[in-house]
Amino acid sequence: MKLVKYLFKRFIPIFFGALGFFSLVLVLVDLLMNLWKYIQNEAPALQVAYLMALYVPKTLWYAVPLGILFAVSYTLSDLYANNELTALFASGVSLLRFTMPLLIFSVLMSFALFFFEDNVVVPTFAKKTQLQNTLLQESKSLNNDSVVVLSNSGFLVYKAQVYDDSQKRLYDLYLVFRNTDKSLQAVIHSDIALWNSKEKRWNLQNAMQYTYRDNTLFLEDVQDDFLSLLTEPPETFRNNSVSVEEVNTNDAKIYIEHLKRVGLPYNEELSVYYKKFAFPCIVFIVVFLSIGLSGKSRKNVLLISLSLSVCSAVLFYVMQMMTMLLAKFGYISPFMGAWFPVFFFIIISIVLLRYART
Repeated sequence: MKLVKYLFKRFIPIFFGALGFFSLVLVLVDLLMNLWKYIQNEAPALQVAYLMALYVPKTLWYAVPLGILFAVSYTLSDLYANNELTALFASGVSLLRFTMPLLIFSVLMSFALFFFEDNVVVPTFAKKTQLQNTLLQESKSLNNDSVVVLSNSGFLVYKAQVYDDSQKRLYDLYLVFRNTDKSLQAVIHSDIALWNSKEKRWNLQNAMQYTYRDNTLFLEDVQDDFLSLLTEPPETFRNNSVSVEEVNTNDAKIYIEHLKRVGLPYNEELSVYYKKFAFPCIVFIVVFLSIGLSGKSRKNVLLISLSLSVCSAVLFYVMQMMTMLLAKFGYISPFMGAWFPVFFFIIISIVLLRYART
């Protein structure tokens, strides 16, 4: 227990110092990137300060892996430079046994980071985005035009000229019904469709039905069987797109299921959803990586630790960015897009630990 207390006594102050430093850098970068916009729109200083405060949880979420990587790397390298690890190894304590408390701490931090992101980062970042759009006057209308929506697993297609969100109306609406083999069954045209909130369906005005039989379209009365299928909610037709990164895992899952149901592309959203689970694992990875990188030099411990931390973080984020793009365009699965960098760095960490001085 004395070794554990001594290890954390050296590690904890460095970790919180690095966490605050990297978080502050991210806040300042965001502020400087938008500073001229705030000045141009005459945004109040207090509102901008509140905006930055809302961004702090997001920066902490980003800074935890980088901070813990630097803290572990610096702590172990400093112990090695002062010959303390040499004395430890001579007493029969291996490097893995000595650093096991840090590995356990990193696993707990991974779970904590996931819940922190889901319950704190998501709502505060959503407020930050909303307030920033207000200050910069970047609000967006929910009305939409040239709307095409697939419903009922692609067996029903909505095509409307205009959607008016304030009145919940679709103008110049075409409804294309398809058979189980996706062949044409019928087409219904309506000048106006109004959403009935009580019956949870669309009511059509001046509707005409064309039924396809024997390679010919026949004009017939609108059938109730078709009308009963018009249950796609108005939210589907809005000019909005949900950012999976800005919602919690439950809302993200509902949104992705909606994309699947209406037949829209969802690879990018699904990969971001998996990333919510994969990213917290980086805390364990960076500790594992730091243990393998420790003791590479006795000189310039601070500079080398900081350089290794930054280089490793950049390599991880660049790799994750590339795999997420590959997943977006369908070259790899969304699961691999989010988890491949995690698996890759675990292998690298194991190799480094294998050849580390223990």
